[in-house]
Amino acid sequence: MSDSDPRGGNERDWPLFEVFIRARTGLHHRHCGSLHAADPEMALARARDVYTRRGEGTSIWVVLSDRIHASDPADKDMLFEPAMSKIYRHPNFYDLPDDVENM
Repeated sequence: MSDSDPRGGNERDWPLFEVFIRARTGLHHRHCGSLHAADPEMALARARDVYTRRGEGTSIWVVLSDRIHASDPADKDMLFEPAMSKIYRHPNFYDLPDDVENM
């Protein structure tokens, strides 16, 4: 891959995008990696070329890396422990109809 693009600019100066792919058999998108692109459309095209060469995906998401806000793993107890004390929210308290799939 070239370090420059006809649209101008150096590829290393382009923003970094995170790539998420939904597999054919999946119900959710999974993080596959990162890539540099000049804009979201280019990021989608590059993600398709790099991460779905065998046609295994059904959907692609690209997100600017600097737009992702994440919690710190050190804050796990503060974030998730209060939910554990609310057992009525656990799925074992609900009956699902037989025709409900993928739960």
